[in-house]
Amino acid sequence: MTSSSGTRRVLLKPGVIVTMDAGRRILRGGAVLVNGTAIEAVLTAEELHALPAFDGIVHEAGDHVLIPGFIQTHMHLCQTIFRGLADDLELLDWLSRRIFPFEDAHTQASLSASALLGNAELIRSGTTTIMDMGSVRHEEEIAAAITESGMRAFIGKAMMDINTLTPALREPTGDALRSTREEAREWHGAAGGRLMYAVAPRFVLSCTEELLREAHAMTAEFPGMLFHTHAAENRTELHAVRERCRMDNLEYFDSLGILRSNTCLAHCIWLNDREIGLLADHTAKVLHCPSSNLKLGSGIAPIPALMRRGVTVSLGADGAACNNRLDMFEEMRLAALIQKPVHGPSAMDAESVFAMATLGGAATLGIGNATGSIEQGKKADLVLLDLNRVWNPSGTASVYSALVYSGNADHVRSVMIDGAWVYRDRRHITLDEDRIIATARQELQALLRRVH
Repeated sequence: MTSSSGTRRVLLKPGVIVTMDAGRRILRGGAVLVNGTAIEAVLTAEELHALPAFDGIVHEAGDHVLIPGFIQTHMHLCQTIFRGLADDLELLDWLSRRIFPFEDAHTQASLSASALLGNAELIRSGTTTIMDMGSVRHEEEIAAAITESGMRAFIGKAMMDINTLTPALREPTGDALRSTREEAREWHGAAGGRLMYAVAPRFVLSCTEELLREAHAMTAEFPGMLFHTHAAENRTELHAVRERCRMDNLEYFDSLGILRSNTCLAHCIWLNDREIGLLADHTAKVLHCPSSNLKLGSGIAPIPALMRRGVTVSLGADGAACNNRLDMFEEMRLAALIQKPVHGPSAMDAESVFAMATLGGAATLGIGNATGSIEQGKKADLVLLDLNRVWNPSGTASVYSALVYSGNADHVRSVMIDGAWVYRDRRHITLDEDRIIATARQELQALLRRVH
């Protein structure tokens, strides 16, 4: 069962492999050989037939489709237990009346429960990597939940040194920078490299110029560190940014020198033409969250225009308090559909959207050499799907169509991250979901008592 070096070898034999490699190969009757945490080989049917006797574990999955794990680049695990408690509000009301007071009431126990609940849902729906923005306090619970679940993640506490909506949920500029640097030193590269850090100033209206500048400068201290924030999400927010900064959101970022290739911007709905050009010129990344943008009434991001300019776009569910799902299948379907009434039915085809959910996420996070596709040498972050109910049984229909337009989380059968099964035959391996749900219920009730 192991190689000569002592690592475990597993041969996965699905019916179909969606590689997302440079040739966009879709292999039928092939196999993927996993050795330890990485993919040792991707075999065609002919190569599999010629393979010598295999001495490892063989996983027969002839009626399943193997895909790269989904990569969600904008998430708020701290909000998972707020699901259903902040509906039908626009962004700033949503923050002031619900989210900020709830986050301020978090304890270590409630934040742990929220993060674990979110991790369980993400894994169960095929997500293997996330970038998460936490709250102001208790970021250690996010790190612990990621480590326990087996997820691959970039994490970072929310940095806020201004908060006129909920003044208690902020901290002095120096404290925000100091604690962020301490956390980055502890967790950037932890959990065998699965855990990385992204500095996370919340958005323009909650951050001083000093905080934004110094937070981005900090990224130069840590290889591969990202700058993760919100931008141009809501028209009311846009007007407030103009009033305070005398320019639009991304123009302001550019004036501070923080619009760079490691700058990751959630939403980017209300952009002017110059800002789209700035994104392209600086190779900054856009984190598209269609469900959240629709539910909060924020708008529809100009994704086709961004993609025409070569801007890297990826997908995220945002938080369960504004979605209310953490399901990449839902984000893919909506990302494709919401552009078609404006740009025509050929806009945002299924293959392009699936690429956003895999390769686009990896490129955004700067880990395209490690994940995002099924290729030799990359990490074994893999998902087995049962699409028999929705995919043309003759196999002549597009697998991308089945994944983007017909797929859903119920089709996820098994999930592997870093070469280890974290979800197998629709059962969690690393997490006790029943216990997590029961704990989350208890912690939510206690949190609501603290708020009210």
